[in-house]
Amino acid sequence: MLKDFDFDKKDTTLSGTKRSELGSELAALQRKLVNSDSSLLIIVDGWESSGKGHILKDLTRELDPRYFEVSVFDDALDDYAERPFLWRFARDLPGKGRIAFFDRSFYSELMNDLKVKDERLEHHLGYISFLERMLVADNTIVLKLFLHHSENTMEKRIEKLKDDPHREFLITKDDEKQLKKYTKYLKHFDKILAMTNFDSSPWHVISSEDLKDASREAISIASSTLKSHLEQTEKKPPVPIRSGLKEKPLAKVDLKATIPEEEYEAQLEKLQEEAGELVYEMWLKKIPCVLVFEGTDAAGKGGAISRLTRLIDPRSYDVATTAAPTENESRYNYLWRFYQTFPVKGKMTIYDRSWYGRVLVERVEGFTPEHRWAAAYEEINEMEHNLVHDGLLIIKFLIVIDKEEQKQRFKDRENDPEKNYKLTDEDWRNHEKFEQYEEAMNEMVVRTDTKDAPWIIVAGTQKEYARIKVLKEFISRARTFIDSHEGKK
Repeated sequence: MLKDFDFDKKDTTLSGTKRSELGSELAALQRKLVNSDSSLLIIVDGWESSGKGHILKDLTRELDPRYFEVSVFDDALDDYAERPFLWRFARDLPGKGRIAFFDRSFYSELMNDLKVKDERLEHHLGYISFLERMLVADNTIVLKLFLHHSENTMEKRIEKLKDDPHREFLITKDDEKQLKKYTKYLKHFDKILAMTNFDSSPWHVISSEDLKDASREAISIASSTLKSHLEQTEKKPPVPIRSGLKEKPLAKVDLKATIPEEEYEAQLEKLQEEAGELVYEMWLKKIPCVLVFEGTDAAGKGGAISRLTRLIDPRSYDVATTAAPTENESRYNYLWRFYQTFPVKGKMTIYDRSWYGRVLVERVEGFTPEHRWAAAYEEINEMEHNLVHDGLLIIKFLIVIDKEEQKQRFKDRENDPEKNYKLTDEDWRNHEKFEQYEEAMNEMVVRTDTKDAPWIIVAGTQKEYARIKVLKEFISRARTFIDSHEGKK
């Protein structure tokens, strides 16, 4: 894409057009976007000193500033090393009706690293591919602009900055490195662009030899892309093909499993102490951890969490209780709100319900179209795989009870003044759909039980048994992960 790029070939159709006129056209389209269910992500990447700031100014000049954000991803300005790879980008993605401009992006770190190993490059580009495909499926336009200039132009721009005492500070080590090894970087950029020139989110290479012409082309591409998207007739996307579900893992669970009271009392505190020690060890070794608790309503998730954390230093973990998305959260991709709470290295986040709501409550209650919740199995698997690859431990618990036990617990709550606050009309409505939720949980386990993040199904009929089971499984999985982490050093 870059190797044979012809800098002399110009699109003369825009030459006589004022940038303000083109910007006004984009602003008119922005007003339509505001009232739609779509969003627009514009990535401005490319060579250092290629004019990214100039292009961004012209792209945004005529827009309504209430409905766009610009994010600058500069390693020197962003403390992100303690987080998963995509965290800092995911938090700045656009919500419905909005435009997000990325000054540099998730590609930049890889582009600036000539020594990046193929395995790491392929993994991170696969991660990026997953993100872009998911965004497009969620009605986000992903527009990628790469600003390209010649070696001679780059040298002149750097020299000009050096001669200006007020702008000399803009020159970074990356400018100097890219100029010194221009040919090597050209090949490296070309490789990455070719690997990520996806049909649904292609690259647009723009010559920045003349910055005014580059701005005209960038604005024109943004307008035509947005206009085309908004004019598309509403088509119902195909539902991902899912093979018939024969396995019913929940049916294999012994719901009558119990533990004698004396054994429970003898084991509980010892296991809690061991869990606390392991969490402290993970903090020392900078291992982030995510615990997911899903299950039947009233199965005892809260009790299992409180027994697990009883002797863990509260500074080392957070509990994220997942309710229905807020009005603001519902404007973003369903995984967006969870990226906000993923732990830094050494900390643990416990999710009382999680992103699996996409294939449980959103599926059963019809909150999400089938083509989107059916696609979520693969999306979740990819997200979890990439988090584990980033060094994060994921342990997933599914605590289950049968329909009669759930009914009895609801009645007990109803008759207990100290617990009836837990019971709502929605709980009884969900109880009537018990079989539908059970079917959804079976499919969830079958399709998302992976090597990276397997499910642990826990019988919850006897709460004491479930609590001990959760503690033992946590200790076992954490110890194994810590030992494997040590082996990789």
